[in-house]
Amino acid sequence: MAEIPWLTIIGLGEDGPDGLPAASRHALEAAEFVMGPPRHLALLPGLSAEPVEWPVPFADGLPRLLALRGYKVVVLASGDPFWFGAGRVIARHLAPGEWRALPGPSVFSWAAARLGWPLERTACVGLHAAPLERVRPHLVPGQRVIVLLRDGAAVADLAAYMCALGFGDSPLWVMEALGGPRERLRETTAATLNFKDILHPVCVGLECAGGAGLPCASGWPDALFDHDGQITKRPMRALTLSALAPRAGEALWDIGGGSGSVGIEWLACHPANSATAVEPDPIRAARIVENARALGQDRLRVIEGRAPEALEGLDLPDAVFIGGGVSQEMLDWLWGRLSSGTRLVANGVTLEAEALLARGQAERGGHLLRVDLAEAAPLGRKRGWRAAFPVVQWSVTL
Repeated sequence: MAEIPWLTIIGLGEDGPDGLPAASRHALEAAEFVMGPPRHLALLPGLSAEPVEWPVPFADGLPRLLALRGYKVVVLASGDPFWFGAGRVIARHLAPGEWRALPGPSVFSWAAARLGWPLERTACVGLHAAPLERVRPHLVPGQRVIVLLRDGAAVADLAAYMCALGFGDSPLWVMEALGGPRERLRETTAATLNFKDILHPVCVGLECAGGAGLPCASGWPDALFDHDGQITKRPMRALTLSALAPRAGEALWDIGGGSGSVGIEWLACHPANSATAVEPDPIRAARIVENARALGQDRLRVIEGRAPEALEGLDLPDAVFIGGGVSQEMLDWLWGRLSSGTRLVANGVTLEAEALLARGQAERGGHLLRVDLAEAAPLGRKRGWRAAFPVVQWSVTL
């Protein structure tokens, strides 16, 4: 029989010991130390092991936990420790053979069971330690969402945020202490929420109504992004994302970020994607941060600096977009450092950039595209075509 690791992570519900399976009970009986937040420890009166309160902030508890290596230790977590729980953070500080996890039902499972919602078709979002804007991509008419929140004030903030986006008519279920003796479920709407006594732990079920969700296809409306004119416009952005061809789990360098639109849409393609935007102008760099946050993609990394110097030391990407400031020096630097198979897309507007990209395509291959766009605009009392500057796009795989 394999030796039981020194650390066991137990998922605990609001029903305390009554909801624990036999394996979790046995681990508690064998433990010399039981570590967890005060609320979790209070759910297990009469422990034979020595209780250790997990401090705030959470990171301060990790050295205390690791100092107990060699003893039989139990760490208490809410529900499923690996679904928006503490398990991931703890496990990455330990070798695989040092720990085991005994999960319980997650809060999402409890909420879906109470509402009768199929969990596999319900968006599940953890906002107890994240900005509210992270829910934005899930706010689509008809979409059901279960959201974990920090406290009652955060519930009110969520309702106000939804109203600001036009989702005030959305039915909203406030669910407190699910699965335990303090459980309570109340229904309202985002616009009419007025509960002043919301208890922790709390989650909210949303059935989105009204408003307008973010597009699923590339080429979001320019109006979604705050910008000063330095933005890859919607039609060109759609062609650029198509050429970049994002795949799940891939990383992008967005050089000359401007408004951050390309990096933000790259991230929106899949939750496992990552992106780094490099922008030398401090005002624009700050604007990229705000755009990313407002559109629910705050994981966009923004570096204020000038490429290629600002790229030194970064993990290599799967794709690179040069939206501004393309130069021979930049292309040579990238070609000398990027891995084989990296996709590179560069857009140019000036004659000098066009000549540079044409020469690059002749020397290194790839696909060269010239895009001429015109939009209908008033011309006296009639209408005519207003042409934009043509854009030359070079896309190549190293």
